[in-house]
Amino acid sequence: MPVNMAANFSSDVEAFIAQETLPLARRQLVVYQFGDPLTLPKGRGVVYQAARYNRVPLPFAPTSEGVPPVGQTMTVTMVSATAVQWSDKITLTDIAEMTIKHPVFQIAKQLCTLAVAETLERNTHNNLLGGTQINYVNSRGARGSLVTGDVLNLHEINRMQGALSTLGAIRFMGDEQTDMKLDADAGGARASNNPRQMPHYTAVLHTLCEQDLRENSTFVLASAYSDINKLYNAEVGELGGIRFCSSNMVPFWTGYAQTNGTAGSAGNLATASNYYIIVTGSDTQNNYESYVAQVSAAVTGVTGPNGSISVTLPSTAGYTYSVYIGTTTSPTNLGVCASGPTTGPLQGMATQLPASATVVITGIGTAQTPPAAPGTGLTVYPTYVFGRGAYGQVMLDEIKYSYLDKADKSDPNNQLRVVGWKVMYGTILLNQLFFGRIESVSNFSATFG
Repeated sequence: MPVNMAANFSSDVEAFIAQETLPLARRQLVVYQFGDPLTLPKGRGVVYQAARYNRVPLPFAPTSEGVPPVGQTMTVTMVSATAVQWSDKITLTDIAEMTIKHPVFQIAKQLCTLAVAETLERNTHNNLLGGTQINYVNSRGARGSLVTGDVLNLHEINRMQGALSTLGAIRFMGDEQTDMKLDADAGGARASNNPRQMPHYTAVLHTLCEQDLRENSTFVLASAYSDINKLYNAEVGELGGIRFCSSNMVPFWTGYAQTNGTAGSAGNLATASNYYIIVTGSDTQNNYESYVAQVSAAVTGVTGPNGSISVTLPSTAGYTYSVYIGTTTSPTNLGVCASGPTTGPLQGMATQLPASATVVITGIGTAQTPPAAPGTGLTVYPTYVFGRGAYGQVMLDEIKYSYLDKADKSDPNNQLRVVGWKVMYGTILLNQLFFGRIESVSNFSATFG
């Protein structure tokens, strides 16, 4: 007797798709909020400048009777930032809008809104890496000297807090004022009365470094005490006059083994006894330059004026790669490469290259310094500690969105839908003395098993 199984009717089964789309992984947007909001008036160019008149030296000795002091010279320090335009878009076809179950045009709007916020956060992190005050855990002295076990700890936090206090970094909600005739209890309410108004510095640390701190009983106790008094996005607690915020968008760097090159004769490199290369990888989601290979062995035998270097890029997926080249072990230029971008400011440079590709470096290109490499196999994280006025967000043109869903001369049949955004701004480092970063490894990772 024939039996009709379900498989016999598979062509008549209607696929089920849930009405609601699945949520995206959460990102903690933290560091943008601590920048001073600054506005660059339209019609005044793209460079924002700020001036600081420095203190004059104090007199060395008493004044002699009848003899006027020599006097002091005033000095001024200028800082500046350039507002640049960032933009992106999502393009859909009319057929996609008509045939897809979910409202893709509305989803595109939501994704663009999310991308703007994350772009501003990412760019702020990248700019803060220009800070010059760095402590390496256990006083290692360099990123490449950090070893397993050099995790964030209370000593390093105290070391940073002490340094900023000694340098006079202004605190959030602090008592630093021009009029120094203050009562002995100046500085806000007592902790027991209103801890939210106590003067403090702020810190932003990676979610994995947060876990290193959570294994310290002192931090756990202080965090529990301050839990009901949180002030900031993603704040996890307060300790020693520093309020900590955790974010999984803090950049990090992982050290990899060197990638070497081979001399060739298909370019414009000049004769040199040695060339050195460094290969880095930028993750394809945030475009942080987080894969950092050790400097290569010397590439010998490059003969000008038609010299070149062939490089086979790493096979690790999830990155696009860049190649730096120079005649010292610290290259500070991107290579020239025909496989690089065909448009934009890095056109023709050895960047945004796919994994496993073999590329030919034909010259020394745009000046750009790669991030320092951690030891091979180690991942290093920065923890920022800020005072008030450390940096600012200079806005020339606020965020603007465009929703193009009507026919026009370039699309007369209205076959395309475009969601776009743009913003023109820049992050300015207002005072290097008002912030620093601690670099450490972590005992934790995002790997399961």
